[in-house]
Amino acid sequence: MPLNRKLNDLQNIIRLMGSVAIAFSGGVDSTFLLKVSHDLLGDRVVAVTASSSTYPEREFRAAVDFVNGAGIKHLVIAAEELDIEGFADNPLNRCYLCKRELFTQMVQIATENGINFVADGSNVDDIKDYRPGIKALSELGIVSPLREANMTKEDIRALSKQMDLPTWNKPAFACLASRIPYGQKINREKLAMIDKAEQYLLDLGFEQIRVRHHGDIARIEVSPQERTRFINEKLMDQVNEQFRQIGFAYTALDLKGYRTGSLNEQISE
Repeated sequence: MPLNRKLNDLQNIIRLMGSVAIAFSGGVDSTFLLKVSHDLLGDRVVAVTASSSTYPEREFRAAVDFVNGAGIKHLVIAAEELDIEGFADNPLNRCYLCKRELFTQMVQIATENGINFVADGSNVDDIKDYRPGIKALSELGIVSPLREANMTKEDIRALSKQMDLPTWNKPAFACLASRIPYGQKINREKLAMIDKAEQYLLDLGFEQIRVRHHGDIARIEVSPQERTRFINEKLMDQVNEQFRQIGFAYTALDLKGYRTGSLNEQISE
């Protein structure tokens, strides 16, 4: 389907909603959805962002800067996933527990403010991976306009570029808890270690990165084209020493490189 046709479909979907509260993380998808919605519905759109230990400060500040610059109404939920029963145990349905709690709060916010719908920024590519959070969205009646318009991540990036959105080429991001293998406990110390390690790699100029937490081992994933940067003894020593100071006894490079949901690869369905 032509890109402009998908955009027209999306715009029609949004117009019919009349008013909407959008779960806004500042990422590629939610930024695009928020921009299109605000252009069509104006002050009948509100962005809702959850602030917690699984959400890096750099991402939160970027989200705040965008809504402030665009003049969009913004509400911040002081959420803490670690307080959700069962979340810290890191079960396979961890994302479901989180989404259920967050979007329950968003539904309440929408009701209190006379807003017709609550929306998230998931696209059609998201249903290809293991995404238990989608079940929570369905149970709560959350709408996903980008999926309804059959938009892929590639579509969203292309349209974002046309609209001069700063996120059009922003690397993919997921909450810090997704760096810890299922079944291994999640706590603030681990989340802080991951955050510091990833920020260090970003400061070195790496773009698409993940630091997976495997006990005393840090497994670094960078985009396939960035892997060759590690063929440098000085850089390897530098990263190893910094990660040791952060708290990792060992640091390893994933030879396959970054890919979405690498910790889902061992799940048998």
